[in-house]
Amino acid sequence: MKFLGAIPAALYAFVLRIRHWLYDIGIFKRYEADIPVVCVGNITVGGTGKTPTVEYLIERLTQNFKPAVLSRGYGRRTKGYLEVTIGSSFLDVGDEPKQIKRKFPDTVVVVCENREEGIKRIREEHPEINLILLDDGFQHRSVTPKVNIVLIDYTRPIWDDHMLPWGNLRDLPSQLHRAHIVLVTKTPEGLTPIDRRIAVKSLHLFPYQKLFFTSMKQTGLIPMFPEAENPVTPGRNAAIMAAIGNPAALENSLSERFDIKAKWLFRDHRAYKVRDLQQIEQQLSALPEDTIIITTEKDAVKLANRKKIPTELQRRLYKMPIKLHFPERDEDVFVSTLMRNISSTDN
Repeated sequence: MKFLGAIPAALYAFVLRIRHWLYDIGIFKRYEADIPVVCVGNITVGGTGKTPTVEYLIERLTQNFKPAVLSRGYGRRTKGYLEVTIGSSFLDVGDEPKQIKRKFPDTVVVVCENREEGIKRIREEHPEINLILLDDGFQHRSVTPKVNIVLIDYTRPIWDDHMLPWGNLRDLPSQLHRAHIVLVTKTPEGLTPIDRRIAVKSLHLFPYQKLFFTSMKQTGLIPMFPEAENPVTPGRNAAIMAAIGNPAALENSLSERFDIKAKWLFRDHRAYKVRDLQQIEQQLSALPEDTIIITTEKDAVKLANRKKIPTELQRRLYKMPIKLHFPERDEDVFVSTLMRNISSTDN
């Protein structure tokens, strides 16, 4: 079975090497914007924490810039350039751009699969914008960013992984050399010095690259429908409902705080069907009466239409916001490193 997976993985890696080579020698052209572009990306399939990182950057960079977010809008049913509004459907703009817009309504959020076109349109329609946050653009080399921030999920280390479809790598680990900053995300509490050194050594970074270890901190539970009749008060019993790229980290963290009675996990970006929710409602009858259902902010965007949510789910649904967290001393170093890279005159 491993041999069968290795063959298409090797072919995929070969195609990627040719593609990167064509960009490197200039056969494939690259666009460089007239304002700084900060790219947040990864080299694995989903679940590394890009959206919390983009949200963190909005909070920190808004103090010095007027940023806009540009995303592909994965899974949307539309094409081309589209500006996200509070009233946009996640089906039209994607769940993550919709989440970002809801949290930062004053920030320009745009979806466009053609990154160059997206940047040019933002510049035309919003001349006040002076920095672009490019969400998930590390593989799409048609745009040359001023700063590349690459996320590595500690719970799924790239040094123990394989290329698609054998493993989770969507790009060559050797391409990590293009990163200016590397964030190891979802780092567990109490990471030992030796585990840290193993991770640092395994990444094979260059002196010009900066590495930071981060974690995802869960904040307080927020009821999805606070006006629901007889809402269930959070206690010890809980169930998880999520459609995210890497649910294992969410499961592990929630299991430390709750007694998990059930899990309903779907593929990443899934748009919940009415039958999905009806089946979950039926299964709730077998769980303790005080069981709450915990979901993510990304999933909450897709569960906003109250008319489609069974009454029993409305009583029990809570969302769990998460934030990118740095160890106390590292945060200031990260911000100063990022600002220095943005203002640098080097390409």
